Amino acid sequence: MLLADVVFASAALAATRSRKAKIATLAELINRAGEDELPAVVAFLTGQPSQGRIGTGWRTLADLGAAPAAEPGLAVAEVDAALGEVAGLSGSGSAKRRAEALHALFARATADEQRFLFRLLTGELRQGALEGVMVDAIAAAAEVPGEAVRRAFMLSGRLPVTALAAVTGGEQALGEFRLRLGRPLRPMLASPAESLDEALREHGSVLVEYKMDGARIQVHRQGDEVHVYTRTLREITANVAELVRLVRELPCESVVLDGETLALTDDGRPRPFQETMSRFGSSREEQVRELLLRPYFFDCLHLDGVDLLDAPLRERNAALRSVVGEHLIPGEVEPEDASAILDAALDAGHEGVMVKSLDSVYAAGRRGRAWLKVKPVHTLDLVVLGAEWGHGRRTGYLSNLHLGARDPDGGPPIMVGKTFKGLTDELLAWQTKRLQEIEARRDDWTVYVRPELVVEIELDGAQVSPRYPGGVALRFARVVRYRPDKEPADADTIDAVRATLKGGA
Repeated sequence: MLLADVVFASAALAATRSRKAKIATLAELINRAGEDELPAVVAFLTGQPSQGRIGTGWRTLADLGAAPAAEPGLAVAEVDAALGEVAGLSGSGSAKRRAEALHALFARATADEQRFLFRLLTGELRQGALEGVMVDAIAAAAEVPGEAVRRAFMLSGRLPVTALAAVTGGEQALGEFRLRLGRPLRPMLASPAESLDEALREHGSVLVEYKMDGARIQVHRQGDEVHVYTRTLREITANVAELVRLVRELPCESVVLDGETLALTDDGRPRPFQETMSRFGSSREEQVRELLLRPYFFDCLHLDGVDLLDAPLRERNAALRSVVGEHLIPGEVEPEDASAILDAALDAGHEGVMVKSLDSVYAAGRRGRAWLKVKPVHTLDLVVLGAEWGHGRRTGYLSNLHLGARDPDGGPPIMVGKTFKGLTDELLAWQTKRLQEIEARRDDWTVYVRPELVVEIELDGAQVSPRYPGGVALRFARVVRYRPDKEPADADTIDAVRATLKGGA
């Protein structure tokens, strides 16, 4: 299959808002792809190389200067192999060799193919083939149930691998995926509830536990071997030695745990989120001593040879309590007074509570209603699209942020407002430097950036507004913090913003 076929399909995806049309386009291409090229085709059309990040930046690609080819001739397999070669380069002189390999690749690509590759490698490919759409397309192409594809994806963690199994082996091959110790699962996600009473009414028997302002972790242990992963499935084992030691001491032989970790002050209150996240990027021993992380676990997915993914939460919680001891997140099963738990969580400096159905299974990677988060302060995770230069005491700093919500159909983020509130001097300085590093273009007033950063915004709901493409605008928005633990695909959707419209519109 030629890269030109993928580029044509990408353009067709971007040109339609119809989910049905997107699925049909993707399914047709999947059926045409050979087994050796199918993983790359699926990876490309979900917006990333099959190798993940290949170690090259926007500036390197912008400076290649390769004249485009007149006619398409690049095969998908050739592109995938070339990107694999680039990803494998390291050591002295690797930057030069990387640029040379990319120049050779781009010189064989047409102008349209060059634009596609540029956006693919910079993370800017937004043609509407998000994971949910691709899962349905794989199911359609392989003529298997969508739920079978979703479950296999949950367990494999990789859509290209899932697609190859579906197309070559059908439902039977998909059913062979199992939880594997040392291979992270995509985390189950929660949906917001308007109030504690609403959350309690939605479910019968519930578990109510603290919602902490920490960083999501998933830990795997088999014997003395321990792995720790972030919510984006990045391994951070080398950076969190104290967590590794703690998990090794748990009274079990093998376990997979879901939880939060955070740094605490001397009086036991949570430190700022950024301090917790700083540990994920450093393994320096002096920092380990200065800022220890405390884990709180809230789910158990495997214990001593038994997989618990399909067990109801009441069984998983019993297994959890049998193994984590004092590291159980505070909460109660079927509490008599859920409001007292919420008050205690807030008094301790946490965000609120989680209300979870005791009958629910672990739906990895999905944001359903089985888990509901209750926070007195309404926040959204949005994508930074740009920032305007400040005035007065903020002259010389990028200040007023342009904010976008995720398009659930996979298109570019949809702008929903601006804010300059909540920015400390330290955050202004960091933001000014960081945004210029991911700059896409600028005019006299604004630096527009690639949609890579997620920021948590506090707001007083939304209002109908023709000013922005989504038809809504944020009310009284202010910055809470940046979220380095989240990617743009984790941001809240335009539907989530519309759900906060005053009057329930």
